[in-house]
Amino acid sequence: MRGDEQPQERRIFGTDGVRGLANKGPLAPDQLLRLGMAAGRHFRRGQHRHRVVIGKDTRLSGYMIEPALTAGFIATGMDVILLGPLPTPATALMTRSMRADLGVMISASHNPYHDNGIKFFGPDGFKLSDTTELTIERLMEDGAETGLCGPENLGRASRIDDAGARYIEFAKSTLPRRLSFEGLRIVLDCAHGAAYKVAPTVLYELGAEVKSIGVNPDGFNINRGVGSTDPLKLQDMVLEYRADIGIALDGDADRVIMCDENGKLIDGDQILAAIATSLAEQDLLRGGGVVSTVMSNIGFELYLKKCGLDLTRTKVGDRYVVEQMRARDINVGGEPSGHVVLSDYTSTGDGLITALQILGLVAETEKPVSEVCSLFEPFPSVLKNVRFTSGDPLAAETVKAAIAEGKALLGGEGRTVIRKSGTEPVIRVMAEGPDAGLVERVVDDICDAIEQTV
Repeated sequence: MRGDEQPQERRIFGTDGVRGLANKGPLAPDQLLRLGMAAGRHFRRGQHRHRVVIGKDTRLSGYMIEPALTAGFIATGMDVILLGPLPTPATALMTRSMRADLGVMISASHNPYHDNGIKFFGPDGFKLSDTTELTIERLMEDGAETGLCGPENLGRASRIDDAGARYIEFAKSTLPRRLSFEGLRIVLDCAHGAAYKVAPTVLYELGAEVKSIGVNPDGFNINRGVGSTDPLKLQDMVLEYRADIGIALDGDADRVIMCDENGKLIDGDQILAAIATSLAEQDLLRGGGVVSTVMSNIGFELYLKKCGLDLTRTKVGDRYVVEQMRARDINVGGEPSGHVVLSDYTSTGDGLITALQILGLVAETEKPVSEVCSLFEPFPSVLKNVRFTSGDPLAAETVKAAIAEGKALLGGEGRTVIRKSGTEPVIRVMAEGPDAGLVERVVDDICDAIEQTV
């Protein structure tokens, strides 16, 4: 990479791989073919037989994206192993365990069905760096056709049927053998997504009584009225069934949001606090703290400080969290949205593994979820999204003035985070501080200023 170029120049990749409207732009079939050829060309190194594994969620467009990418990989001499519907973290796991040169997950995570996306994993199961993604983009622009192999060296495609079973056994192995969830009543929401088979099976085999919702995908209903971004049905069912806990995954199951026995939501900050505290008490927390993003609540940071632990903040995106975890040898990190990375087990966010660790704490301590996952009082926080179609509203002087005024009003005890989403055309406006009314006012004023420019 030349010294005058930065990863921000990426035009296809965002904060979490490639994301967009299915059958348009970078997710049109011709572009997918070129993307597969470019990625195959980059990861085809050495004389061994190269392989790539491909998992996907339950979106209808996955049936278009998968064969387009497959054709690109085969054209560069890579063998393709199709995993079928499988969570993102399971695809990362299979990339490592099958000694693949590359892993691919086809998913738009928590977005509606008409969006889709592509996440890449290197041979180590970790998401690609900004630099590697930029290199792949350049190969697409330079003409990936130059990396095509001869007819005698074309790759082959095959499908394996036991990928889900492998992941199920791995997930159960993250808990002590002696531990059982017998007696626990769980409402599980799989968002009609990638974990609709594996997640209920894991919880049932560990002894829990499971009431599952969001387990009937039809290609269109992923994340619709269910899942971690729409947990109202989960909360109602926890109360209706007098469950001990509610667990909501998103479309590709790399994030989780929970609710306690009273239907109160538990976000990623509270989950991180519970897991980090438990590990610290066992002297198993490495690096002296936790990694999270600029979106984590001030209350979480103050709690960790009281426990003698540090909070390292990164920009939004679980792969940036992972980068800091690896750099600092920290084994717990995540985001308030529910991406939690436990590097003792996984290389990326894993909603099911995270839920299992919380359930393990509940089973071992015999305490209710409301006690296990309520370790600090969060500062009042408001997050709103403003959709835009073009341009850069954040560059407008009126918007800059509104942001500056909001920061001044909140003073030293509060803060604002205003950023463009890396996965959809919205600007996220967040503020927090001790005064709930003031926080609401600051966010509304900034949103109004942005809306006047779009």
